[in-house]
This record gives sequence, structure tokens and C-alpha cells, in this order.
Amino acid sequence: MHELTTWLDSPHADSFPYDAVVDEFCSAGKHFVSGDLLAMLASARATSTGGSYVGKGLLARFMKTALDKWDRRFDNPSYLALNLLPMPGNGHRRPDLQDAEEQRDRLFALLVTDILRFEIAAVDGHDRLPHLRPPARVVAKRCRLAVRAVLPVLRRLGLDPAVTSTDSVDAAREVCAAVAADTTPGERRMLALSALTVSQVHDEYMFVRVLQSYETTFALAVVCLSVAIEALRIGQGDDAVQAIDAAEQSLREASLLFSVVATMQPEAFLTFREFTDGASAIQSRNYKLIESLCRMPDPDRLDSPAFSSVPEVRERIIAGLPNLSDAADAADDAVLAAMHRFGTTFERWRKTHYRVALTMLGERRGTGYTEGVPYLATAREIPVFDPAVRTRGCPFGYSAA
Repeated sequence: MHELTTWLDSPHADSFPYDAVVDEFCSAGKHFVSGDLLAMLASARATSTGGSYVGKGLLARFMKTALDKWDRRFDNPSYLALNLLPMPGNGHRRPDLQDAEEQRDRLFALLVTDILRFEIAAVDGHDRLPHLRPPARVVAKRCRLAVRAVLPVLRRLGLDPAVTSTDSVDAAREVCAAVAADTTPGERRMLALSALTVSQVHDEYMFVRVLQSYETTFALAVVCLSVAIEALRIGQGDDAVQAIDAAEQSLREASLLFSVVATMQPEAFLTFREFTDGASAIQSRNYKLIESLCRMPDPDRLDSPAFSSVPEVRERIIAGLPNLSDAADAADDAVLAAMHRFGTTFERWRKTHYRVALTMLGERRGTGYTEGVPYLATAREIPVFDPAVRTRGCPFGYSAA
């Protein structure tokens, strides 16, 4: 690859040929990228480079994503390029709740709008990921549902596109134009580097972006629940309610993306899924933190693959991670009601996940070395909060899956 060869002659992190490298990945799919290119990237990674601190950090994070299969450490975080996404709570021991909400909204809007941009590009003749493209009616439905999911977030950000078209694809164009006008060069770079699909299957792009949107929502929920626990510790019940409700709202809004995922063709999903073995939602660190911030996992759950797949979270739990069920001793009725609202939404989320997975997978095994849909069926019986909290007056006897 000429651009990379030239760069290796004078390596500088700020001048790395990202566009050329990404184009090579996109033209083949990460699973099928040539060994020669991967070897060159590995050599580039091992090379001492000049450049800014920011440039060096970006290059190192990109290499972790680009070379995950080469290194035989492909997993869900690397598949979704989570280290390249500016998710809420990253780098902050005690993040500000409002800042975290705005950060999540911004990233969520960029990711969902990028789904629309990609679908529109295909309609307009772009040749990226040409395999198993959906028919026009499915594209129109996908655009309509994605616009529905992103509009509330855009309005909070002050980017209301004032959609006027009744045609779903044209309405998506209006949304994309409004967001594009406000997108920074750094955000464009982030979007370009964080969508290295493993295949050439069209629907995989949407799948990756939806999972990334879920992950940034989970990250916000972790911040919110942590803030709520601390607020209860110091007797600030109103702040706890605000934080719990913010977590509930973000999950409720993001759940609209399940309908977008449901537009994926099962044949397309099963085709690219063949090359994602080793990456599974069971490896979601923030999802497991949500579960653990609500209640202490039972010993069998803590010792299962669900938590052995996220060892750093498991270690935090064993070390005494605080949770809302324990903090509920200091909760008033308003806090308990907020917990119930969150628990109901979390339960609905997990049930919907199960139904979508059942439609796409049937009884096939999972890609994270789990049994797939049966694993989700079992997990949905886990209570959201400690059942003992029921004695405080809210119906926490339901389970979440």
C-alpha cells in the first residue's frame, strides 16, 4: 500500500494515512483484509513516531481496533471500536451529570444520523458494502424508524431539522443535512475510524452503529446510577431522582433502535455473523455495570461467563461496588418510584432484546461462547433490584432480561 509505505519512511502520528487504510478495510471487510496490509500496520504500530500527544493517542487506539483479529484478541469492545468513541464518563472519576447527558446525546445523534447517511449513500449509488442490500421498502422503513429515534435527541441539542418531507428517505436527508452542518472535523474523523465492519454485507453497518448507540447509552446510565447512589449517601434524594430518571429516559429513547435492528434481513445477519465469533454483547462492560449498580449479582451469576467476560467489573463488585438496592435504605417514596420506573424500562429493554435475538438467531449459539438465545432467556429472570426492596412499597418482584 503506497500511502502506508511512504508514511513508514517518515512516521508521524498526525500524518498517518487514515483515509487510505480505512478504504482498504472497507473494500474487503476486516476479516478479509490482506495479510500484507496487516503486517504493515503491525510494523507501523511498533515504529517510534513523532507527532502530538493527541495524534499518538488516536493512532494507538485505532491500531487496537484495526489489528484486533491480527492479534487474536477480537472481542465486542474492539469490534465496536469503543475506545474511539467519546462516551460519557470516559476519563472522569466523578463526571458531571449534565455534561454526561449532553455527551451521550451528541454521540447518539452522530451515530444514528450516520446510519441514515449510509443508507442514503447506497440509494444514491455508493458502492460501499454492496452485499445483500435490502429492498427500497426496507430502506424507507429503516430511515423512518431511525429518524423517529433520533429526533428527540436532536431537539435537546438544538439541532431540530424541522423535517418537512413526507418521504422517509428525503426526511432522512433533511436530518442528515442539519447534523452535518454542525459536525466538527474531529467528529467526522471519529465516525470514519469507528466503523470497520468485518464483512461487505450492507446491514452490518447499521448493526454496528446501533450497538455503539446502545453502548453510549449504557455508559450514560452508569454515570446516572453512580450519581444517584452518591446522592442518596449524602441525603440528596431529589438529585437521586433526577439521575435515575435521566438513566431511564436514555434507555427508553435508545430502545426505539430495536425497531431499526428488526429491519435487518436475517440472511444478512447470519452471513456477517459468521465472522464476528469472539465478539458478543455479553462482553459489554457498561451493561454489566448497570446490572451491578442496581443490585449485587448473585454468586452463581458473578461466577458465570456473564461476569468472567468482564473481569474488571467483577473485581469492582468483589471489592464492594455500591448499588442502589443497598442505598434504598435511605430512599424516600420519590426515589423508590424513580427506581420502579427505571426497573420497568430496563425489564422491557431486556425482553425486547430477547425477542429480536430469537427472530434473528433462533436456537443458534452465541458469538461470545455462550449458548445464545437460551442465555438471554435465563438472564431475563434476574431481578433488576434486590427483591427485599419490595417491602418499601414498590413492586420490585418483576424480573429483567
